[in-house]
Amino acid sequence: MRRLRVAVVGATGAVGRQMLSLLEERRFPVSDVVPLASAQSAGKRLSFGGGEVEVRALGPGSFEGVELALFSAGASVSREFCPVAAQAGALVVDNSSAWRMDPQVPLVVPEANLAAARTRPKGIIANPNCSTIQMIVALDPIRRAAGISRIFVSTYQAVSGKGARAIDELRVASERSLRGEEHAYQVFPGPMAFNVQADWKPAEGGYNEEELKMVNETRKIWGDPSIRVSPTTMRVPVLNGHTESIVVETTRKVTVAEARRLLSSAPGVVLCDEDRQPLPLAASGRDEVFVGRIREDLAVDNGLCLVVAADNLRKGAATNAIQIAEKLLLAAA
Repeated sequence: MRRLRVAVVGATGAVGRQMLSLLEERRFPVSDVVPLASAQSAGKRLSFGGGEVEVRALGPGSFEGVELALFSAGASVSREFCPVAAQAGALVVDNSSAWRMDPQVPLVVPEANLAAARTRPKGIIANPNCSTIQMIVALDPIRRAAGISRIFVSTYQAVSGKGARAIDELRVASERSLRGEEHAYQVFPGPMAFNVQADWKPAEGGYNEEELKMVNETRKIWGDPSIRVSPTTMRVPVLNGHTESIVVETTRKVTVAEARRLLSSAPGVVLCDEDRQPLPLAASGRDEVFVGRIREDLAVDNGLCLVVAADNLRKGAATNAIQIAEKLLLAAA
């Protein structure tokens, strides 16, 4: 199998490090890895391939000979450098919000709409938001069988979604709180230990950015602007792994038995036994989306209730990006 030169932009961040780890774990055929980050991080050494690789400063000439560029360095960096990487001939998969709603950039969850990735006028493919990805994986088998008209979703999102500094801050703050000491929060807007809060930027209508991402991204991925999504996103004091409570209204009635049958053979899904809950601890370190607690809803006609858990750094970010590359680059090799 032909081996590829792969660049990872944002290599020192939580998702960037996960991308490097997954390239090894999934035995992606890498001939040469190019870890890229800001000038401040240049010179750092990261583990890869049984040894170490040196982080390089991101710049206009960083993508020479690169065939795959994985981005996870923030929207401003992606807006500037994704087109540079694409112009250099790389397949670009971007994990930021920069390109998700661009009509010329496909927004892809491989289990649901891989075909969209084959038409990419700008040479860029966007990774959806982590909370959107796991919801789409869980609901797509039901949508294909029975149609979906409306979704109510509440999220319980781990602090790792804000990066490595957030994980460290929660650990320190929790220890200090148990000792009765105060903690000056730097990453979170207020107390996160033993607390629940919505810590995303406010948006229109009283919603926050994370909630509106789930609305707009779901419609784009499924190509259906008529689907109604009612989201509430919250951050919880869990280190890793997002959980979602979902009520989905289908076009025709779907029984619990049918839903379980559909999900039992769905790609990327682990269907939990009826007496077992999808838990972020169980999902952490895994690439699948865990689905369980499936019930007929008591208030919504044709409604089903589900609980969904997934590793937000893996399937919610790094794994989804690498799966896209595997499907497009390796299947054709």
